[in-house]
Amino acid sequence: MSENCASGPIVYRWTYSPRCVGLARAELRKALAGWGLAPIEAFACVVLSELLTNALRHAKVPGREIETRYAPLWRGVRIEVHDASNALPRFTPCGPEATGGRGLPLVAALSDAWGVSPRYGAGKSVWAELTLPPAP
Repeated sequence: MSENCASGPIVYRWTYSPRCVGLARAELRKALAGWGLAPIEAFACVVLSELLTNALRHAKVPGREIETRYAPLWRGVRIEVHDASNALPRFTPCGPEATGGRGLPLVAALSDAWGVSPRYGAGKSVWAELTLPPAP
């Protein structure tokens, strides 16, 4: 696990292990608290968990790691999960009896925007942006 300086996005690299999901959530909580974004912590942690779990399950490339990036936005955060696989995530509708396939619909429901961006070289970045609700 490694972190960049505080002036840019906070970046961590993770091995392909389910253990990294909880560790990544803990680091995201710290970042959100430091940026005054604790009110969106619950939703942001669910979004991160789904994106990172998808990378663990569907984007494993031997010898490569997964990277998470957390970047503050005006009144929000951008969460990115980078992997070395060129396979794109699939948004598939699922019925009530399905045992999987709810991750990306959940990300779409909890975030203000989400998408997939190419990376320089192999792989992609799957990202989501969440913002604080409007002040009353």
